[in-house]
Amino acid sequence: MAEPAIFEQERDRLWGIAYRITGSVADADDALQDAWLRWEPLPDDEVRAPRAYLTTVISRICYDQLTSARARREAYVGTWLPEPLVTEAGPEERVTLDDSVGTAMLFVLERLTPAERTAFILHDVFSVPFADIADAVGRSPDSVRQLASRGRRRVRAEAPRRSVDRRESRRAVDAFLKAVMAGDFDALLEVLDPDAVLRSDGGGRVTAARLPVIGGEKVATFMTRILRNFDPDRMRLVARDVNGAPGALLYDVLTGPVAVWSFTVGEGRIRTIDGVLNPDKLGHVRTDERPEDEAYRLTAARPAPALRSPH
Repeated sequence: MAEPAIFEQERDRLWGIAYRITGSVADADDALQDAWLRWEPLPDDEVRAPRAYLTTVISRICYDQLTSARARREAYVGTWLPEPLVTEAGPEERVTLDDSVGTAMLFVLERLTPAERTAFILHDVFSVPFADIADAVGRSPDSVRQLASRGRRRVRAEAPRRSVDRRESRRAVDAFLKAVMAGDFDALLEVLDPDAVLRSDGGGRVTAARLPVIGGEKVATFMTRILRNFDPDRMRLVARDVNGAPGALLYDVLTGPVAVWSFTVGEGRIRTIDGVLNPDKLGHVRTDERPEDEAYRLTAARPAPALRSPH
């Protein structure tokens, strides 16, 4: 049987590949389990390059998953967003954000074909040779090179520009959290970029905007109105890292996660907000309270003014 320790050494890397290709925590977990089941029965001396072999195996599994998922996502109710990775807020001195796993980046990757997405992630993020990627997607190395190039061009054109200064991002997100939970419309306008975009994923299960909300004033209005539907005695909003960047978790103290919000920040203001509200995508999110948590609570929201005419 193949050596389990070798697989364990590669586990985190393999899961990272799987999550970036599929955009799903559940699918990444399933792919990792499938890869293990294919690895375990192999004779010890059969695989000369374990890392390359396991990379090809999990990439092929995820490529097939992504291909079959396309039809389901085309029929998805509203905006499809990746399942969020929620972790403890990182230290302020860490200033480089992991763009490859950011929610906004994964949203852009969703627009690529499965082959383009797989080739781009494996080559540009994990430095996998084109010949190895060709084995995973069933294409020639030259074809894979072209796929990765097309994916790269689209990512560069569509990925939002964001600050790499973690402290700037955290300050903007904290200001947003305080303003939205206080229902302070004017404070929201101060921290939102005038061209801010909000996307929300309810999957048809809960109330969410089925189309993107565009413009700082409209985003502020949407946020102040939607939070009126919640019981202020039960809701808590805490800072968390979401997909490697400052974000937030909204939860009900009795029932658990309600929404996970991720942000992109540029020049001190919030440019994009991605909110996952679909409960099917929040089952893995923990709501453990920590002593250092500053939990923002809902207060009486001030009425949002009527939208001003752009003319």
